[in-house]
Amino acid sequence: MMERFYNPVFVKELKLRFRSFKSFSGLMFYLAVICIFIVGFLLITTGFTGKGFFRPDTSFMMFAVLTILQMALVLFITPSLTAGAISSEREKQTLNILLTTTQSSTQIIIGKLLSSVAFLVLMLIAGLPLYSLVFLFGGVSPSQLISIFLFYLLTVVAIGSIGVMFSTITKRTIVAMISTYGSIIFLGGITAFFFFLSMAFHQMGNTTSTGASYMTYFWAAINPGALMLTLTSSSMGDALVQVSGVKLPVWISYLIAYSLIIVVCLTIAIRKLRANMKSNR
Repeated sequence: MMERFYNPVFVKELKLRFRSFKSFSGLMFYLAVICIFIVGFLLITTGFTGKGFFRPDTSFMMFAVLTILQMALVLFITPSLTAGAISSEREKQTLNILLTTTQSSTQIIIGKLLSSVAFLVLMLIAGLPLYSLVFLFGGVSPSQLISIFLFYLLTVVAIGSIGVMFSTITKRTIVAMISTYGSIIFLGGITAFFFFLSMAFHQMGNTTSTGASYMTYFWAAINPGALMLTLTSSSMGDALVQVSGVKLPVWISYLIAYSLIIVVCLTIAIRKLRANMKSNR
């Protein structure tokens, strides 16, 4: 039974990744950024005295900002781990050897993706002790933390799938990395721009149509930052419902959208993996 789920590609990539100094230096950088933010936030809040009363609403603010910061770090690091999954094998001229093994295209793609996701999960787990500081001051429930980390995982898998897809359909790692970062800029930045733009038009009373209201909800439903805000603050979700008129929670739409991204990207990567090898002959 265990042999059925055994993936040699995943095991090999996992060993190589966790033995690399580059991986752990990235982990140290990730934790250092979070530590600097938390220490700086506490010092600013207490007037650089290290003493004072840290109220629950201030703790919640630190939690919300830390959540957005961690999401930004994850989005920044993920392409560097996944964009070279297949293209690096092609550049090292080892892809044809890998494809001649008994491993199917699905096993190769899934193994490459899971090895990267495993390291990113390690980063999220390593940051949990720093996250737990907010529970000392109140203002945040454990259910909020659990839901946020589950959507972190969904976002990581989705962005990783995009990176693996571009790594499969392009011949150079740098091209795959640029394309993946471009996708992140669209999902995280451009969607936020259109969301705030539609919100501004709504406040000015220039958008009264149902279609415009739905577009406001759509941009928020595929933006990771907007999702984190609605998960940390229920009032943000209620405000979005009032503006858009859509009563479906943002997290459900986000779950559907990013699940579709995962399925589509992995399907393309699996189908193009051996098709590219045949076209190169």
